Amino acid sequence: MYQRLLEHLSTAVLLLDGALHLRWMNPAAESLLAVSLGRVRGTRLESLESVAEVLTKARREFHPYTQREASLSLPGQEPVTVDFTVTPLSDDELLLEIEPRDRLLRISREEALIARQEAIKVLSRGLAHEVKNPLGGIRGAAQLLERDLPDPQLAEFTHIIVEEVDRLRDLVDRMLGPNQLREPAPLNIHQVLERVRSLVVAEHPDIEVVRDYDPSLPELSGEEAQLIQALLNVARNAVQALEEHATAAPRLVLRTRARRQFTLGAERHRLVCEVAVIDNGPGIPEALQETLFYPMVSGRASGSGLGLSIAQSILHQHQGLIECDSTPGHTEFRLLIPLEAS
Repeated sequence: MYQRLLEHLSTAVLLLDGALHLRWMNPAAESLLAVSLGRVRGTRLESLESVAEVLTKARREFHPYTQREASLSLPGQEPVTVDFTVTPLSDDELLLEIEPRDRLLRISREEALIARQEAIKVLSRGLAHEVKNPLGGIRGAAQLLERDLPDPQLAEFTHIIVEEVDRLRDLVDRMLGPNQLREPAPLNIHQVLERVRSLVVAEHPDIEVVRDYDPSLPELSGEEAQLIQALLNVARNAVQALEEHATAAPRLVLRTRARRQFTLGAERHRLVCEVAVIDNGPGIPEALQETLFYPMVSGRASGSGLGLSIAQSILHQHQGLIECDSTPGHTEFRLLIPLEAS
């Protein structure tokens, strides 16, 4: 009876002997560790070697231990973050319970990212309103002043005022990004990527641009021009980092994948399109990674700090978002767009 209950738990449960050889595990553990009980029964699991010290300590001291956000290495896969509890049942029996945390951590991170982006949007729109009103007054006053100037040569100065006001107005408009989708329509994401690729190759011929597409992806509903702009902003950031740091054999990868039963923020989607822009550059400084999508934040002295902020706004208009993971030699931006609408 107890075994039937354990078999229906979503928590991975394993029974080990004193030498850490597997005696039994439930289906949730088979799914997590990507092995079958019949194949590995009686063996010492390679994936548990990273926590073997804690297991041995629990058996030796006959005391249960719990560890939060431990890294579990799985053969042929990326390490996963888990919470686990080991409980000695006897001198020769250990009960190990493992709860994956990666999905919960990702959901929490995405919810925080979405909340920050919404706060930035509200703040930016309020700031834009307060800035654009006096700019309009300054522009109008300069034009009126120009009419009454006694010396026509002085009009040069009023022209400067008008031009600078227009520049500031355009900067505020770009900082806000798009307000809504104007003409959403079915489109092929690979056509968008090919347009972006052709522009990047034309502007930066020394950088190798690699395609890694999933041809089975269905069409999605969106605005082609905006998605080209979002992807181009991300790709240009990547190639500029490659060039500024004189990366040896600079390489940019454009990759598409389908993600099934994928959660964005708190909402679960049946199918999501993932577009990854990957470069082998120096990576993003850790101090910038948390504020990467804020307006006016840039890691380059010549950068405006608006490209990624605008790209994130465009993805939000498509009910998606942009994630980023970066280490020296590998920076990956993932643009995630739900496909249900199509």
